[in-house]
Amino acid sequence: MTTRGGLEIPCEIADGSLARDGVRRIEWAAREMPVIGDIRRRFARERPLEGVRIAACLHVTSETANLMLALRDGGAELRLCASNPLSTQDDVAAALVHAYGIPTFAIRGEDAATYARHLEEAVGHRPQLTIDDGADLIADVAGGLEETTTGVIRLRALAAEGRLAYPIVAVNDADTKHFFDNRYGTGQSTLDGVIRATNVLLAGKTLVVCGYGWCGRGLASRARGMGAQVVVTEVEPLPALEAAMDGYRVMPIAEAAAEGDIFITVTGNINVIDEEAFGRMKSGAILANSGHFDSEINLPALEALTEARRTLRDNVEEYVLADGRHLVVLAGGRLVNLGAAEGHPASVMDMSFANQALCAEYMAAEHAGMEPRVLDVPPEIDREVARLKLAAMGIRIDALTDEQRRYLSSWDAGVPADPEA
Repeated sequence: MTTRGGLEIPCEIADGSLARDGVRRIEWAAREMPVIGDIRRRFARERPLEGVRIAACLHVTSETANLMLALRDGGAELRLCASNPLSTQDDVAAALVHAYGIPTFAIRGEDAATYARHLEEAVGHRPQLTIDDGADLIADVAGGLEETTTGVIRLRALAAEGRLAYPIVAVNDADTKHFFDNRYGTGQSTLDGVIRATNVLLAGKTLVVCGYGWCGRGLASRARGMGAQVVVTEVEPLPALEAAMDGYRVMPIAEAAAEGDIFITVTGNINVIDEEAFGRMKSGAILANSGHFDSEINLPALEALTEARRTLRDNVEEYVLADGRHLVVLAGGRLVNLGAAEGHPASVMDMSFANQALCAEYMAAEHAGMEPRVLDVPPEIDREVARLKLAAMGIRIDALTDEQRRYLSSWDAGVPADPEA
């Protein structure tokens, strides 16, 4: 708990003296987030979230801070906690509390007990709406928003079992989110994390991408652009075929294990790289994960094969195996783009968090008529985010003429119009 302007603000952060640095970081990110800036200004005028209690479990970064400021200016009563122990920027957390008055519970490197306590603090003010990144923040609320693929998978499983108690909008599945955040954001920030942690040269290396969803597509593209020879592993035939036609070699992980210099998982599943693969890897292989949880690389299985461990540099740990080989794990198997770098560029998160802000407005207004299931982002919100982003980039596009609209409408009706009429 701290006091600001005579008001007590619930919080648990690392160091309040970092607030000034956090403000600078937040303001720098805002320069690359014009869409959320536009939404914030409109929210300040219209106050569409007046009195709505929102609990958010997100990566506590400068980009997230700009979303929180938009929601605050829209009238929301906020509490924020971290969705990953390694992703918190302590100076940003300090700024949110001391400069902006937003209750925040996040400490970089917090242990599991602290993480759980922070989740409880976030739901302690009985939120009506949740904003989640991984589906950890489940509460008795009117509705929620989910930011990431892993969370959507978990929520759809709950819905299929009849255990989802309230409507959730899958913000992750908006075109302006997964086309850009997952592909361009994850692609760039993951390699940024690997390079910051290791300073390895990617050119000439064999880089194995485990999973060819939107994140895997972006990662493979950017790795190839930096000169790596890219191998893709998959369990689904369609993305495997797409990867092959995009020009990558596709093979099972058991085969790729013997070839790879760097392995990166982006699947949202568990034990993607397992004991069999560890047994075939060359000495010096580097393993990283960019999926939400630290379960894609089977670290318990790796530890069982290990005789000694040592830290080589920040976020770089070497496992010395009984046969003399050594394997390197980055960021403790957690999100390497946030554990060893700063996460996605702000200009990409601009669209993702614009979706969050507009979906929060939509959910607050419409939740009473929604069924307890996982819902798509309304197409008009997706289009509005794209429109705002184009305008911010100074890009103009064409508009249909009245004649073109009539022609398309006639096709929709099943009676094609005569274009000469």
